[in-house]
Amino acid sequence: MRNGPAASHSAFLARFIFLILFITTCLLILVQNSDAQTRRAGRSSERGATTATAVVVVDERIAVLLDAPDLHANLLQRLSRGRAVIFTGWKRAADGLLFYRVMVTRSKGGWLQSEAVSSNTRAGDDERLLRLIRGSDDFDRIARARIFLDLFNRSPLRPSVLMLYGAAAEEAAQNLSREAARRLDEREMAAGGAPLYSYFLNYNGLDRYRRQSLAFIFDERAKKFHYDGASWREILRRYPRSPEASEARRRLNDLAAFEARQDQ
Repeated sequence: MRNGPAASHSAFLARFIFLILFITTCLLILVQNSDAQTRRAGRSSERGATTATAVVVVDERIAVLLDAPDLHANLLQRLSRGRAVIFTGWKRAADGLLFYRVMVTRSKGGWLQSEAVSSNTRAGDDERLLRLIRGSDDFDRIARARIFLDLFNRSPLRPSVLMLYGAAAEEAAQNLSREAARRLDEREMAAGGAPLYSYFLNYNGLDRYRRQSLAFIFDERAKKFHYDGASWREILRRYPRSPEASEARRRLNDLAAFEARQDQ
């Protein structure tokens, strides 16, 4: 009877040691399998295999979906700016152009010139899109800046784009003011019975800007639009020490002075 507890303890110890060895062996097997998968993935990447990811059309002028990676291939579809497609591979053409294999639907795909799209997973795309924004005018600048702001939330270039976006919006407000004053007939508005400012703020020329997340305020006395300053406020909130902060503060002070006059 005295040997019972000792024998039981030895049996427990043996089972415990076996369990430790079993778990260690399983972990070693898992690590080896993981390493093998990593090596296979590396070899696949070298062969040109890629992971599917979303890219967005930023330059619609060259966003032509082709049935082969060649500018002389058959046209399948022209893609619009802002269109998101799925990137699944790439190939360089004989003339040096890089083409992306993309899927526009589950069943429809083709080849797209790489410069037509941007991705937040591709190094340098934020810089390239900023250059395109700076080279654009009027509504094109606003639309491409909006794509940047939606796509590159953490880019260090974001303050620069926010400033370009806001400045372009204020320029657009001046043009919209002239257009609306020319096209909205005061007698018709008076006959309609709705407040004057509501006709201006419902002016159809604003529609495409609203689709770019832009908002305008209206000076009823001068019959003029002004950008509401959202991008400048973001600069001060998120990037108060950026080079753009002082200009954003100045523009917001001007906007605040305008709003104060409206309230008098």
